[in-house]
Amino acid sequence: MAAAQNQLRKLAGLYGVQASYTEVGGRRRGASAESLLRILAALGAPVQSIGDVPEAIRLRQREWWGRLCEPAAVAWEGNCPEIEIRLPEGQGRGVIRATLRPETGETKTFDFQLADLPVSDRAEVEGTAYVVKRLPGLGKFPNGYYQLRLETEQIDGELLLISAPRKAFSPEGDAARSWGIMAPLYAIHSAGSWGAGNLSDLASLWHWVDGLGGQLVATLPMLAAFLDEPFDPSPYAPVSRRFWNEFYADPRQTAEFARCPAVQDLLNSTAIQQELADFRRERLIDYRRQMALRRQVFDKLAECCFTEGGERLGALRAFTAARPEVEDYARFRAVTDRLQKPWPQWPAPLRDGRIQDGDYDLRDYRRHLYAQWIVQEQMESLSADLRRRSSGLYLDLPLGVHRHGFDTWRCPDLFAFSASGGAPPDSVFTQGQDWDFAPLRPEHIRADGYRHVLDVFRGLLRHAGMLRIDHVMGLHRLYWIPEGMPAADGAFVRYPAEELYALLCLESHRHRAWIVGENLGTVPAYVNAALRRHAVHRTYVVQYELAPRPGQPLNVPEPHAVAAVDTHDMPPFTAFWNGADLDDLHALGLFDKSGVAAERARRWTILAQLVEFLRTASYLGKEAGHSCPATEEAGHSCLAEPTGKNACPPVSPEAVYAAVISWLAASPAQHLLITLEDLWSETQPQNTPGTSDQRPNWRVKMRYSLEEIQQNPRFRELLAQVDQLRHDGV
Repeated sequence: MAAAQNQLRKLAGLYGVQASYTEVGGRRRGASAESLLRILAALGAPVQSIGDVPEAIRLRQREWWGRLCEPAAVAWEGNCPEIEIRLPEGQGRGVIRATLRPETGETKTFDFQLADLPVSDRAEVEGTAYVVKRLPGLGKFPNGYYQLRLETEQIDGELLLISAPRKAFSPEGDAARSWGIMAPLYAIHSAGSWGAGNLSDLASLWHWVDGLGGQLVATLPMLAAFLDEPFDPSPYAPVSRRFWNEFYADPRQTAEFARCPAVQDLLNSTAIQQELADFRRERLIDYRRQMALRRQVFDKLAECCFTEGGERLGALRAFTAARPEVEDYARFRAVTDRLQKPWPQWPAPLRDGRIQDGDYDLRDYRRHLYAQWIVQEQMESLSADLRRRSSGLYLDLPLGVHRHGFDTWRCPDLFAFSASGGAPPDSVFTQGQDWDFAPLRPEHIRADGYRHVLDVFRGLLRHAGMLRIDHVMGLHRLYWIPEGMPAADGAFVRYPAEELYALLCLESHRHRAWIVGENLGTVPAYVNAALRRHAVHRTYVVQYELAPRPGQPLNVPEPHAVAAVDTHDMPPFTAFWNGADLDDLHALGLFDKSGVAAERARRWTILAQLVEFLRTASYLGKEAGHSCPATEEAGHSCLAEPTGKNACPPVSPEAVYAAVISWLAASPAQHLLITLEDLWSETQPQNTPGTSDQRPNWRVKMRYSLEEIQQNPRFRELLAQVDQLRHDGV
């Protein structure tokens, strides 16, 4: 049995699967044999049982040794590395020709005598002796992508050579410390919008921030989503990471809007005016109803565009010619509209990617085509305006994509459908987390020449001043959960981190955008080391950083960090102060009563230390009134002064929040994000991790309209103080 387990671990290593990992508490946890077998099968290994492992090892080794070269390599700072080639020893003579094709410019050819190349390794596989030789570097050349073709008399191979700067983009000599506002776009609403935020509202928010001295506006992913049937409003489960969510387009800003009588008649009708009034009044967003109205509007605008022809239709045709994949996307969405079911349930030809003209309604196809065009127009206009003012959108790249979305349908070979991405057990989610998206297959994205990955990166970087990489550890490894197994029974799969960093570094320079890595939670030290090595900004969040350390509950943020008090996956600061999130965790069954009491007592200790820390640093005075964050379970008495171990700090959460923000503003962190809802002590979170229908995730509108926010003198005063503190340290 031990021999069989050793063989299984060997096969796992050959496929980049970690047979064990270190848990939160430091204990080593091994993956079960069943889990490893299923993950290996998802990666393409020919295994169903432990008995298949020896043959799978043999086939894997034969495959590896039979491949002349790896499909990709990195030339950091333009220095071409030595290229490792594998050959049967009998083929180790003659000439190997290397043909280097840049993106533009002249192709170069290099010939080498195989006999002159140094041997770095040898092996015997199924009676054949193999040698590993090293092709010398081909010199130094500009940053970019190169196809390198290698040919001998008997075998050939091709790889993508990525010539990239080692560090991600950062403006030269720009040491200014910036600040900005974080707000989910769907939650913003104004007098002119239809009960949820759109790109015009985002522009208005940015102009307000810019007028106060800020440089950034951050929002959650704005990518395509299922908002009817199928239905999933999560911005972290997009239909595609390459196309936009038309929910955020502002139809009023299109050229067609003013000259389309059908749209004017629709929107001026009594029924639609009443519906718009309902949308504006409701606290939660009803995506299905709102999208039904938007579909009617987009249908009529698209019909006007296609009927009128002329310059506008020509511009739409130019858009589709430049991005032909948008037509595939529009067809996919049109078929989904007709069948009202996910693509794995479609008839075989459609499911396999073969869509004919009669398989969808032309009106639906044109609507999706037109909607992608206008949202792209509005994104380009907004991002260009920000760049002219040396500001930028802070965009968010989600880790995964909806398993029934366009990307998985269009590129099925790149995804592992019999597994899900997730997270192992931790102190809160003791059974682990299953995020229910099909993970990318590392070898397949490499063999694809990273075309899909580059499409994703470029689509967002084209408009971003900063790009946040959700769960940046996923560049190194991702926790896979086999289909049908509990989340606790997963294992980590390795990814080609250096190649992915090279893509990000190169594209960040080409688009002049900062890269930010979301590295919260349990992250191996080598991940943070890689972020520093490649000048990827880290994430600093007060709620994560707080720890029971007398005198120092918070460590000072690093300079290359984006600092914030909380995130969309956390309770707003006031809810954190009051312990409302702990009550919710208890209601969800994630904490029992004793666990809530223990965590409440721990939090109370931290909050008391935080207050003393802020007082010592002169960011907080001794206000008279206070709001008690503890309950009777914490075992304390409310005192006017914090003289007892469990005494209440005589200060309001509003005052503590303002002090924390001021401390962050004066810190070395290069960038500071302020959650808009914290300005008015919001207590309802935007998302409660680990829930779906149990909580109104991704549906909560801002308590105040955009106009009310912009006119509030208290908000302006706090942000003016932040701006001053940001400039004082420069």
